[in-house]
Amino acid sequence: MFCGLSAFPITPMDAGGRVLADDLARLLERLVAAKVDSVGLLGSTGSYMFLSRAERRRAVQVAAEVLNGRVPLVVSVGAMRTDEAQALARDAEAAGANGLLLAPVSYTPLSDDEVFGHFEAVAGATGLPLCIYNNPATTHFTVSNALVARLAGLPNVAAVKNTGLPAPDMPAAHAALRALVPAEFAVGYSGDWHAGGAMLAGGAAWYSVIGGLLPEPALALTRAAQAGDAAEVARINARFEPLWAIFRELSSYRVVHAGAKALGLTRADPPLPILPLSAAAAARAAAAIEAAQAI
Repeated sequence: MFCGLSAFPITPMDAGGRVLADDLARLLERLVAAKVDSVGLLGSTGSYMFLSRAERRRAVQVAAEVLNGRVPLVVSVGAMRTDEAQALARDAEAAGANGLLLAPVSYTPLSDDEVFGHFEAVAGATGLPLCIYNNPATTHFTVSNALVARLAGLPNVAAVKNTGLPAPDMPAAHAALRALVPAEFAVGYSGDWHAGGAMLAGGAAWYSVIGGLLPEPALALTRAAQAGDAAEVARINARFEPLWAIFRELSSYRVVHAGAKALGLTRADPPLPILPLSAAAAARAAAAIEAAQAI
């Protein structure tokens, strides 16, 4: 489940933070129909830090029912306290998740030993395989290669989701980490505009924001990269570039919320204090998304 295209949909919710189950189901059915390799639920794109424990559990229940074993379900269980993350992991397992994703979320800066202890406790809370969620742009903690190697020795820790780098830098960066972890440990990448280069360099998975909204073109890029077809990856990535530019400018989180509304998949806006895109920006996002659908 930590290989190929892992599609991360938004989690539509109302103004009070209650999950819109029908809207979430609609998004998930598209991913099943496209035959993505896994669904990443409640990641950063899925607003996990904006939802209560009860609503996160409800989202997993909805997803498990919709997916019904047809696509592996990986659920983010990040939380400020270790005991909360353990409880979320148990909730996810009980609701039908197949794997877990964990970021070291904290208000107070963490040390490597603190992060190691956090992962050790959460990985031991269930029998599910766990992916390290290395997202320094949002957590302000970088899981170094050395720490990834330590964590890879823990039972159940099976993969890492790293941030992709520009294509020329990826082969050396991937090889450096690959040399430190077991052969069966999956090294995958996020950062949609770097995904093609990351997978061509040997990345096992693309943890994709746009895959949660436009699974078919995202799968086309994934399959080209898996086949080692650099020319096709470049062609598809060029078609995506107007969307990547808007992602970088306005944030992928805001853009995919606007895109889901433009496609008639939900009525939900991002949770406050995050503001939806202006009408002009939403129109730009919709145009870029429409162009990407034609890939």
